[in-house]
Order: sequence, then structure tokens, then C-alpha cells
Amino acid sequence: MGDTPRARPGRFERNLQYYKFCAYGFLKNLRFYEPFLMLFFLEKGLTFAQIGVLYAVREVFINVSEIPSGLLADTLGRRLTMVISFVAYIAAFLIFYSAAEFWVLLLAMVAYAFGDAFRTGTHKAMIFDYLNSRGWSALRTHYYGHTRAWSQRGAAVSALIAGGLVFWHRSYAPIFLFTIIPYVLDLILIMTYPRNLDGPRHTSDKTVRDEFTGVLRSLIASMRNPAALRAISNQALYSGYYKACKDYLQPMLRSLAITLPILVMLDNQERTAIITGVVYALLYAVTAVASSRSGNLADRFSGLARPLNVTLFAGIGLGLASGVFQHLGIPVLAVVLYLGIYVIENLRKPMGITYVSERMEQQSLASALSVESQAETLFAAGIALLLGVLSSLFGLGAGIMLVSGLCLVLGLLLRLPADRTPTTIVIEE
Repeated sequence: MGDTPRARPGRFERNLQYYKFCAYGFLKNLRFYEPFLMLFFLEKGLTFAQIGVLYAVREVFINVSEIPSGLLADTLGRRLTMVISFVAYIAAFLIFYSAAEFWVLLLAMVAYAFGDAFRTGTHKAMIFDYLNSRGWSALRTHYYGHTRAWSQRGAAVSALIAGGLVFWHRSYAPIFLFTIIPYVLDLILIMTYPRNLDGPRHTSDKTVRDEFTGVLRSLIASMRNPAALRAISNQALYSGYYKACKDYLQPMLRSLAITLPILVMLDNQERTAIITGVVYALLYAVTAVASSRSGNLADRFSGLARPLNVTLFAGIGLGLASGVFQHLGIPVLAVVLYLGIYVIENLRKPMGITYVSERMEQQSLASALSVESQAETLFAAGIALLLGVLSSLFGLGAGIMLVSGLCLVLGLLLRLPADRTPTTIVIEE
């Protein structure tokens, strides 16, 4: 059976809730530490292998918490779940700021993972429920792409501010304290969301235990759908690859900053701060455009499977080529190609989330999207640990090459079939 044409895009209303969704993403991505996280760890004296352990532990704890967080969101309310998430983030930032030893950094990563687990699938479910209630389900890729674009704009602004903070303080640690400010604002914003975005809640004739059981039954039924499993695996492989590899851009930029014949009057950390801040700002400006154009790219195809397959291999292929040039000592080409990993993630993410959500039981959408996020963390944990160990043993370029080659093989096994009409599971009462 061939591809089925998808609905043509229409115009959605850019109302107050749309701007709240956009503001949430903008504030959430004012993570001033993000362009310098790996450099922060290297400044603490950690090896790539130790950093790989930190990243893997973070992803494992996210994985452990994902399903309970989705079930909690579906039964006790999504807004409260999001508040818990931001409180955990703020605690993590305070620990990072004061950390001096590996085990303390490990504790900070656990707190951060807890916050991530309670946030990821929950907010996506809020957006998709809102679109369903307005009759805009066909516009998921377009709408989510627009709101995600504001996340990337926030990241672009964040990179410039972060570069200035590192240059001014000559240290990476203070940027964690400054990140608390936008996260407090985002916590307040979440509480202004309408109550009907809380999702299914228990009522007087249904106990919390009954609700948990119902949602879990719905979730298990969705996971028995082979199309849903393949959709999740394909989407999660690239996002996991991206999450595990993206911060390795930072040591590449540090190498580039040291070799470039500019800003020679500054010391290495100051040059790195300026160049990293500028490159990340430009990068996130490009990824914002990529995210907002995701719907336009999807419209060029009769289904989402083909563009998802193409972008999967293109993104990992760019990572492989970047590793080759890094290994050969050509940092300019290595950095330019590595930027493509970011761009493709933001181009394919709205399509991937839409593709997955179309194949999920809607009653447990937050739980289902948490499963997608959980699959991402499984891939990310394995890739991060392997990349850290290989980079310590053979060098950064060789580590990226080997990991990218392995992910290309996995991608061949997880290719999506030609699109058919999406099917969902109906739960019998």
C-alpha cells in the first residue's frame, strides 16, 4: 500500500496560549551553562570517560523516572508535575555551582535527570491535547515546530549571554546561578496554564489507583503496536545520538579558538568564551529556522516516514565526517559539519514527535510520549558511555567516528516503512 497524502496545512490561531507555549520554550532554553557544560567538566579535571559516565548516569536516571512521571502527569495533573520538574532543575543548578568533586557532580546530574524526566513528555502532551481540543490535530508538525523554534531562539540569546558571563567572571560555575532566574519565571508561567491542560484526572467515583491502572493498560496496549515501537525507535535513535554527542562540539570549538588567528590579545579561556558564545548563538538561530520549517519540509512528502529516514542518515553521516576531520586535525571542517547534527535534530524532531503521537493511544498521551523520551535516554546513555570511553582511549575524532558508524548500522535496522494510515489502539472497558 502506497503513501497516503497528508492534510494540507491551515492557519492556527496565535492566541494567548500559543504565546505562553512559545514563552515556555524560550525561558526553558535560557540554559546559560549549556554551551559550556563539557568545558565546565574538563575544567574540573574530568576525563572524557568520566564525563561519559556522568552523561550516562543522567540518562539512566531519566529513563528510570520517565514512566512514573508520565503516569503521574496523566493521573495527578500535568501542571503540578511540571512544577516538580523545575524545582528539581533549580536544585541541580545550586549543586553544580558548589560542586568540587566527581561524586557531587554525579548528585547534580541525578537531580537534573529527575527534572528532565518530569518535563519531557508532559509538556508535549499539553500541546497536543490543546491542538486536539481546538480541532487542529492535522497541524501538529507546524504548531509544534513554531513553538520549538522559540526554544531555539531562547538558546541563541542564552549563548550570547553565557559567553559574556564566562568572559566577565573567567569561570564557568556562575552561569548555573544565573540560569535559576528564567527557570523561576517558567515555573510561574506553567501555573497560569488553563486547568483543562492538566489531562485526565481522578474523580470522585474513581480512585487514583484505578486511574493509574487504566492509564497503564492503555500504555501497554499502545506499546504492543509494532508500528508504534518502530516509530519510537527510529525517532529515539537520532535524538539519543544528538543528546549524547552534542556537547562534544565544545572541545572542538576550544581547539578551533586556540588555532584561529583572531582575538590573539586575549587568553585562551576568553577567546573560547567569545567564539563559543557567538557560534552557539548563530547555530541556534539557524536551528530555530529549521524547526519552524519542519512542517514545510513534511508537506513536500506524501508521508513522514521518508523525510525521517533521510534526515536520520544525513545527520549521523555528518557526525561521521566531522569525526574524520577532527581526527585529521582540521577543526574548521570538523566544527562546520558537526553543526549539521544540531540543525537536523531540530528539523526532524517535530516530524518525529508527530509521527509517534499519531500511533499512540490518546488517553495516555503523556505516558506514551514519556516512553518516546525514555527510549531516547536509553540510546543516549549507551552512546554517551561508549563515546566517552572511546574518546579517552583513541581521541575525540576517532571516538566520534566509531560511534557514528555504529549508529548508522542501527539506523539501517530501524528504517521506517512507507507511510500507511496511522492506527491507534482502542482500549475496551
